[in-house]
Amino acid sequence: MLLKILLTVALLALGGLTLLYVSVDVPAVNGAATAQRNIYLYRDGSLLATQGSVNRENVTLAKVPLTVRQAVLAAEDRQFYREGAVDVKGMLRGAYHTLAGRGRQSGSTITQQYVKNYYLTQDQTFTRKVREIVISVKVDRQLSKDDILQGYLNTSYFGRNAYGIKAAAQAYYAKDVTALTTAEGAYLAALLKAPSAYDIGAHPRNSKKVMARWNHVLDGMAAEKWITPQERKAVRFPPLKAAHAAASLSGQRGYMAEAVEQYLLTNDIISDQDLAAGGFTITTTLDRNYQEALTQAVIRQLLSRLRLERRQDAWVRAAAASVDAQTGRILALYGGIDANRQYVNGATSRGYQVGSLFKPLVLAAALDNGSRTQNGELINPQTLYDGTSRRPVQGLPFGSAYAPANEDNLDFGDITVGTAMEQSVNSVFAQMAADVTPRTVRSTALALGIPEEALPADAGPSIALGTAQASVMDMAQAYATLANHGARGLYTLVNSITKGGTAIALPENSPAQVISRQAADTTTAVLTGVITRGTADAAEAVGRPAAAKTGTAEEDQAAWFAGYTPQLATVVAVQGQDPATGAPRSLYGAAGKKRVNGGDLPALIWTDYTHTALATTPATPFHLSYHNTPDDEPQ
Repeated sequence: MLLKILLTVALLALGGLTLLYVSVDVPAVNGAATAQRNIYLYRDGSLLATQGSVNRENVTLAKVPLTVRQAVLAAEDRQFYREGAVDVKGMLRGAYHTLAGRGRQSGSTITQQYVKNYYLTQDQTFTRKVREIVISVKVDRQLSKDDILQGYLNTSYFGRNAYGIKAAAQAYYAKDVTALTTAEGAYLAALLKAPSAYDIGAHPRNSKKVMARWNHVLDGMAAEKWITPQERKAVRFPPLKAAHAAASLSGQRGYMAEAVEQYLLTNDIISDQDLAAGGFTITTTLDRNYQEALTQAVIRQLLSRLRLERRQDAWVRAAAASVDAQTGRILALYGGIDANRQYVNGATSRGYQVGSLFKPLVLAAALDNGSRTQNGELINPQTLYDGTSRRPVQGLPFGSAYAPANEDNLDFGDITVGTAMEQSVNSVFAQMAADVTPRTVRSTALALGIPEEALPADAGPSIALGTAQASVMDMAQAYATLANHGARGLYTLVNSITKGGTAIALPENSPAQVISRQAADTTTAVLTGVITRGTADAAEAVGRPAAAKTGTAEEDQAAWFAGYTPQLATVVAVQGQDPATGAPRSLYGAAGKKRVNGGDLPALIWTDYTHTALATTPATPFHLSYHNTPDDEPQ
């Protein structure tokens, strides 16, 4: 009886598989194999930019160097020539890793990936996966392994709008595919896993992850004996050519489109492959009028002051981001002089320390957590601290020593927290960070919107002085959270997105109270004094209630200004960067000034922009709920 049951089940399964094999035909090439443009719109529906003309040129397998082919196999499917169309163990292993939360892993063979690229879509559905498996088996019977590998190399996306290995060779190395070296081939193979994330030219902060992936590819080649141990040891990472935006994305349009693309990919709204295939209409949160106001403010207050004869002026870069404080929507951003001339997007890149812009986050952490000084006094704006320059921080672990200098080595003696914020006294906030604990400060910064990768992992009280390397977009989100009384939603750059008339789901963005209203509002009250009595006095010209903080990065490589009204939070940075190497440079002497600090050029840009952007918006006061009221309440 048992044998009959087992035989019946086996026959039914065999019949089902046979029916499935017969019923699924190899389809015609899908639309994604011919990429379309993506259309980006301002929030009012007017055209912002178009992107996605396809960069693709097929090449025969014989023209791809053998070691480049082997690098791709080492990265994606080392058993390709020894296995069938489907790797059942690999798919089960990939499914297990995905369910275990170790990242999405497909376990697909190169044959399956080729079928997905050429005949199907990138959808992650069970039905599509079943069709992929059946079609892969049929394609494997119809085509040789070389034909499949050739098709895979010609249909895969490598980033930089490059489809296929031939276009990728030009995009990353400005050479024909036939001239690619083993090292270059290994890098292009590494890109296949996540083209946007592994473009080390566009995202230098990912270099550690990229190098690990590149070494993994080369180690795989050595393990398969495709290169000798001596050849493996001799390989060096190859330099990339600089990436360039498409001509249709010149000016600020390229930066805006790049920021939107990064948002979509980071939040897993659209895959790298699908976005590159195109056909999407993306209505952004960006406002045409705000964007023009920000661009013109940078031109008037910064670019007009630069001179060709001053060597330092060639290093000057500007970056800015502006957020609707109530909704978290990005309304405007400034990424650089021109996306075709300065490819790295200053609005989203994280290459400079934020300096004293971090001090309000330390105060917010102290207020939110009820922290106390070394003497047991509850920290509030009236708490007295010793503002002596190079005063050793108290309460550190045994053997630790930290005594930061104030700017210009000024001594302030006993000083209230509120006045220390207005004058940006380093010694006070280093001690406060120790009192609150750096771990608590870090936790509050994360809650306010600073991403983990921008924060130092093991900082002591120096975290208070801005060792974090956050982008202007990151800092704008944190300050918008303060402006919104401690309620934070994920910042967003997209209002809606459709493809073929079908709407694509977007993440929920309901604001959540991440610190208490009293902590956020008390911090805001203190920051109004930075404008009326402190380092941000240039911003008084905005003519409406506002709060702000200035900051300067180490060695004056960047000057920062963060300011907000009840409606709008904006962060501006003026940064120094060597145009040839991309290395940070000091701003001493730039724009004809001895020093560039946050209360100068960045404050002027912020004031100009905010005054113009809110010209038709009535001035309204902050409605604040205090822990402890400073000397002067904000108007």
